[in-house]
Amino acid sequence: MSKPLDGIKIIDFTHVQAGPSCAQQLAWFGADVIKVERPGSGDATRTSLRDIPDADALYFTMLNSNKRSLTLDTKKAEGKEVLEKLIRQSDIMIENFAPGALDRMGFTWEYIQSLNPRLILASVKGFSDGHFYEDLKVYDNVAQAAGGAATTTGFWDGPPTISGAALGDSNTGMHLAIGILAALQHRHLTGLGQKVAVSMQDAVLNLCRVKLRDQQRLERTGVLEEYPQYPHGTFTDVVPRGGNAGGGGQPGWILKCKGWENDPNAYIYFTIQGTAWEATARAIGKPEWVTDPAYATAKARQDKIFDIFAYIETWLADKDKFEAIEILRKFDIPCGPVLSMKEIAYDESLRRSKSIVEVDHKVRGKYLTVGSPIKMSGATVEITPSPLLGEHTDEVLAELGYTPAQIAAIHSAAAV
Repeated sequence: MSKPLDGIKIIDFTHVQAGPSCAQQLAWFGADVIKVERPGSGDATRTSLRDIPDADALYFTMLNSNKRSLTLDTKKAEGKEVLEKLIRQSDIMIENFAPGALDRMGFTWEYIQSLNPRLILASVKGFSDGHFYEDLKVYDNVAQAAGGAATTTGFWDGPPTISGAALGDSNTGMHLAIGILAALQHRHLTGLGQKVAVSMQDAVLNLCRVKLRDQQRLERTGVLEEYPQYPHGTFTDVVPRGGNAGGGGQPGWILKCKGWENDPNAYIYFTIQGTAWEATARAIGKPEWVTDPAYATAKARQDKIFDIFAYIETWLADKDKFEAIEILRKFDIPCGPVLSMKEIAYDESLRRSKSIVEVDHKVRGKYLTVGSPIKMSGATVEITPSPLLGEHTDEVLAELGYTPAQIAAIHSAAAV
């Protein structure tokens, strides 16, 4: 079966997470992604957080599936020549070097265009060009801090909190992939490539737009009625941290279930949806709340919402999280179990949908990784193992037109 990006060749000049996650998504959909790495060491994540000696770490394997690996030293004349040939024959180059690094390597945008005017140059940076902090080295947590996630995550009586999700890294990669696909379509219309850039700060901010919404509402009204601080607490002039409250106007909270004393994940998320209040009241054994003026409307419930959650926890006390969900789903109540990573890893539904897949690596053996979250009716994504360092170097060189003798000479020059 053909794939949407069959025939598209990508130079993956990225490392760690943001760039590799972008390139991996495009590889899943059929692009020929050639990961360019430093000879002898490669991407730093190959050895970072290693769990098996002398094998590529899961940090690397889970971000670089479906790719080929080419080692290349562009400081050598032979290596630079190889990259020039690769640029001429490629559609996209993705990079996440420090600002100006590509220029210092001799590959300015103008020079890249002269080699291949159809090439799309996609870049990940910590902050956008011209930003006051554009020179700062940025990792995921820095982006979360600068993009609005940390200030609005956590509890009101605690410090700003970093999410366990890679909001600064993989999220930026997803945004860049969208930009690349748009640039490909634009090239189809114009025949020309262009530069595409996404900053990690901007990508985090894009996910925090509801908090920017709330900042403007707060400045206008002085309160945010859906936050736990209302009506008994106080507000300052900045959006507060709301703990586990829902951000869409429907009150929600994480509630204890049977076994919470010993299981840190024996919880569910429970949403009190306005239109489902009657079903909610009946589900938890409080049908009288349906008509009681003190509970019948969302506004009436507002000042006692945590009392309601406390009562629901007493109802949950003799039910584990899965038993609770089985009851609540029959009432069409928005809720879900808090799943541990172990539960997710062995979830049968996620295995069937190939959202979690098992891959067999030639050195480290079988391991689990995420599959494509995007499901298409006309294309199937098959996850293949990440490449060994330089595994495809000679193959790629031959495709570029080098003879066996020339390939041997490039090796002798230590350019690959």
